[in-house]
Amino acid sequence: MRDLVSLIRDRAGAEPPRLGLVLGSGLAGLTDQVEGIAIPYGDLPGFPHAGVSGHDPKLVIGQLEGQRVAVFGGRAHYYERGNPAEMRVALEVLRDLGCGDLLLTNAAGSLREDIPPGGLMLLSDHIAFAGTNPLIGEPSDARFVPMTQAHDPVIRAGLRAAAAAEGIPLPEGVYCWFSGPSFETPAEIRAARILGADAVGMSTVPEVILARFLGLRVAAVSVITNMGAGLSSEAISHDHTKAMAPLGAAKLERILRRYLRNL
Repeated sequence: MRDLVSLIRDRAGAEPPRLGLVLGSGLAGLTDQVEGIAIPYGDLPGFPHAGVSGHDPKLVIGQLEGQRVAVFGGRAHYYERGNPAEMRVALEVLRDLGCGDLLLTNAAGSLREDIPPGGLMLLSDHIAFAGTNPLIGEPSDARFVPMTQAHDPVIRAGLRAAAAAEGIPLPEGVYCWFSGPSFETPAEIRAARILGADAVGMSTVPEVILARFLGLRVAAVSVITNMGAGLSSEAISHDHTKAMAPLGAAKLERILRRYLRNL
């Protein structure tokens, strides 16, 4: 791990990032907005392969709105190899670079009519419905991570303030993690609603757990790309997700830029 951190510092400088950012499906374009150094994941031993289309597997470290950021242009998902801890090395590196705050983004399906496609949802909590955990196999007692306030209230308050200043709705809700890669059935969507979910997706929750395990403050925002199965007549597909994600991504970029300016 020390060699990996040294490699990144040699290329991008030693100043700690103020914020880490993980980009979801169709959202990788934000990496081009950062003024800094891009390092392909392939140059970083242990980093995820991020083999899903709509992701850009590189780490970009540099300046955005006057703040130093570390942007992960893609993530690996549990459904790719069956390993929920795929992002562990990447997040350990972020911590060891001296970064304390992490913002996760994802593309998600909405279960609420008042959060339609093209909108955003700030995660207030989550449901780990996939039946696994990225800390399985961790030998230390640190694996017993409290999750009462997993989604940091201070970061969330800052994001809400930034959204309000930009005039962009940012409702809060509960995100339910399904394993994927198949989309949810209408019956599964009905079950998720009964459990209290407001959106569904195939990522993010493992990284929230890992972030808390590593001592990082973390928050997450969903870009809504579709309604859950059975809630509309639209055809759900990964191509549809990639096509719809930029609509919410433009709003998310405005919020993020304002959030960084407010730090």
